[in-house]
Amino acid sequence: MDVARDEVHERALGAYLGFAVGDALGATVEFMMPAEIQHTYGIHRDLIGGGWLKLKPGQITDDTQMSLALAQSIIDSGGWNATAAADAFVAWLKTRPVDVGNTCRRGIQRYMADGTLAGQPNEGDGGNGACMRNLPLALATLHDGDAFTRATREQCHITHHHPLSDAATLALGRMTQALIHGGGIKGCRAEASRLTGEFPVFRFDPYPRHASGYIVDTVQTVLHHFFRTDSFESCVTEVVNCGEDADTNGALAGMLAGAAYGVSGIPGYWLKKLDKEVRQRIEAQTEALFRLAQNVKKDA
Repeated sequence: MDVARDEVHERALGAYLGFAVGDALGATVEFMMPAEIQHTYGIHRDLIGGGWLKLKPGQITDDTQMSLALAQSIIDSGGWNATAAADAFVAWLKTRPVDVGNTCRRGIQRYMADGTLAGQPNEGDGGNGACMRNLPLALATLHDGDAFTRATREQCHITHHHPLSDAATLALGRMTQALIHGGGIKGCRAEASRLTGEFPVFRFDPYPRHASGYIVDTVQTVLHHFFRTDSFESCVTEVVNCGEDADTNGALAGMLAGAAYGVSGIPGYWLKKLDKEVRQRIEAQTEALFRLAQNVKKDA
């Protein structure tokens, strides 16, 4: 048995399942403000569904759905393929999903109309929609940093063409990869410092206390709570109780915390309530993406 490989796989699966758990937990309180959450739930910590989308307990939103679509396109193509990814997003949009971000919808519809895989740079593309779905690429290119960088930019630009979106998506992906490889909080901090050094707008200390869907607010919220907590549960709970774009922020916090603490660090009562079909797909996709990454490593 390769213990090191098993530990890496445990953290990779933790990142993907943690992402889905954070999405499902945060969806209940999306668009609520912290005082409103406190008045309604005290501290929101249960997978109860509901919210403005009227979800079932454990049901996920567009964050996880788009990630699943992207992952399947990578698996079916045997690696990153921008056209396959865009086609997967089109197929997903045609299922009439429960929620679609405006920028994501606009980018997918542009591709449907003219076949272009990237929109023009746009100040309005500074949302978190490209960042929220990039985890499968981080897993598929786990051992190839250059491939991750190239593919991530292409993935982002299908719907979001903005320097802050690119920077954040790359940074959170590299942080996740560092954690999966066992680099721990120290390795993660180094990547966060690189991001804030190059783009000071992302500085999160002191925390500005904005948790909207703007990519800067998302990164500040996720990193502030990730670095000040010491467990998956405390990290994700604190993030979703900030409200606002709680499903995406919760998902990205769950991604980092899952990569840090492994799937065994995710509370069983959350995993049990997570949509069973989603959990099974994530487990199967993680294994397939992990094999792809290993094959790339062998070929290098």
